[in-house]
Amino acid sequence: MKSPSLLSLVLVSLLHFPLLSTATPFICTTPKTPNCQSLIGFIPINRTTYAALKSLFTIKSIRTLFSANDLPPSTRSSTSIPAGSVVRIPITCSCLAGSGSSSGRPIYVVKAGDGLDSIARNNFGGFVTYQDFAKANNISNPNLIEVGERLLIPMPCSCDPVDGESVVHYAHFVAAGSTVASIADDFGVSQDVLLRINGIKDPMDLLAGQVLDVPLRACSSSISNSTIDRNLRIPNHSYALTAKNCVQCSCSSTTWQLDCHPTQGISNNSCPVAKCGSLSLGNKSVSPCETSFCSYAGYTATSILTLLTNQSTCNGTDGLGPAPGSSKNNGSALRLGGEWMAGAQVMILHIALFLFWFDVERK
Repeated sequence: MKSPSLLSLVLVSLLHFPLLSTATPFICTTPKTPNCQSLIGFIPINRTTYAALKSLFTIKSIRTLFSANDLPPSTRSSTSIPAGSVVRIPITCSCLAGSGSSSGRPIYVVKAGDGLDSIARNNFGGFVTYQDFAKANNISNPNLIEVGERLLIPMPCSCDPVDGESVVHYAHFVAAGSTVASIADDFGVSQDVLLRINGIKDPMDLLAGQVLDVPLRACSSSISNSTIDRNLRIPNHSYALTAKNCVQCSCSSTTWQLDCHPTQGISNNSCPVAKCGSLSLGNKSVSPCETSFCSYAGYTATSILTLLTNQSTCNGTDGLGPAPGSSKNNGSALRLGGEWMAGAQVMILHIALFLFWFDVERK
């Protein structure tokens, strides 16, 4: 029996190592961009819970994690998450010097036996590299970190609009066997956009383990630029609790408009009344030729703002429908009747002239 060659041993050993991550900062070029919300498609390598992920990513409220994953606010934080599942992690993003990075958190506390590379691989799924750690925390020697040291985790993100539209940037870890076409199809974006914003010239250059910036379409809203939650952006398959948990907004993939309603028993605060006159937030009234919506317009320190929008449902430039008892079909029938009558009159005239000529000839 032949002994295995050195090359085959090397190839077999490589299969036991995880894929190398190629995390790179996402482009964020909009000047003076305020903080925005981005998402990370985190894949835990071991079974975990939402409570553990909240702690790992230093998320302020567990409900923020639930809403990003379209889970009910009543979900238990101890709910188990199988290894290999994709969990959307919400992060606050800020842009500086042409790239985006998570703002102020997550924070990781160094434990005994930790190294920057092992922290990046084993805890944060390859979304950052040890070089990112070193740069963000001003560490000159990556091999010299101390137990108890608090490290900022610079997760990739962006606040840039794409083709003039507001989006939520989603950091996607490329699995083995994925293609640009399959990823674009999964997330409902064009291949051209994926290639352009990630600086990929040839789709064949996509690598397993690469972190892609995927722009998720966000719903349009009536939120005022002067409100506290003016930067609220919500993609499909998620929702957000806003106005101090007094309002829940979700994104409709049918209308691509925010659908906001008062919450029930979630907020610890006394929620102000949110109405458009007699119409409550999120409700609508329908009349014969108009539908009125009470839309969410943001919140201030003391109040919830609303906006009454009206949509005409009848044809005609004046917004009014046809007069009672009339219709376009009846009008068409009348026009056809008039044409028939005119034709009959011409025919009768021709017959009369023929009879007159015939009578003259006989005489």
